[in-house]
Amino acid sequence: MKNNSLNKVSQNEVKKNEAHRKRIAIFASGNGSNLQAILDYSLKNDINGDVVFVFSNNPDAYALIRAKNANVKNFCLDLKNFSSRQLYDMEILKIVKSENIDLICLAGYMLILSSDFINEYQYKILNIHPSLLPSFKGTHGIKDAFEYGVKVTGVTVHFVDNELDHGPIILQEPVKINDKDSLEQLEEKIHKVEHKIYPLAVKYFCKDELKIIGRKVIINERG
Repeated sequence: MKNNSLNKVSQNEVKKNEAHRKRIAIFASGNGSNLQAILDYSLKNDINGDVVFVFSNNPDAYALIRAKNANVKNFCLDLKNFSSRQLYDMEILKIVKSENIDLICLAGYMLILSSDFINEYQYKILNIHPSLLPSFKGTHGIKDAFEYGVKVTGVTVHFVDNELDHGPIILQEPVKINDKDSLEQLEEKIHKVEHKIYPLAVKYFCKDELKIIGRKVIINERG
């Protein structure tokens, strides 16, 4: 009788976890290599989540092709077709809500999200940045670090808040800059690390292993 009860509990836990699999949306404006990294990782590892939607502001983004190849629903809205940024953001928000999204991952998304959007999905939006924040914020993190002459830069995954590249940090990994590195070589090293740690951060979120205390993010891996 005791073993049967344990089996029932185990089965119930499995069903509970399956019912709470996170629905992930990826926002990308370009190549979508981080989108691909997350897709590939989720095929080989149980992250308790699925990429179900890809959004782009760029109709020529290769990320949209990656989504189609993976049979993931994708959608593009061109800002040029809207009379104001406010209307554009409202339409995106409406689409995301209709997809019942639990997590939004920014992966080379080149538009800054509105405060209303961020507040609607507070602590449910992740971003990856190619530097060790808070250093070298902005769109040219790799180039800025390279030209400044630092010996170590890196990659940061963080929650998105209403300030640029500012939200609580989930993961960071350093990247050494060698004297003989070109900018292109540094970019390659940075992208390799991005593709390694972004899927991990997504997994931690989807498995409810992240706890935010002020600006600190505690990771409680459950195995």
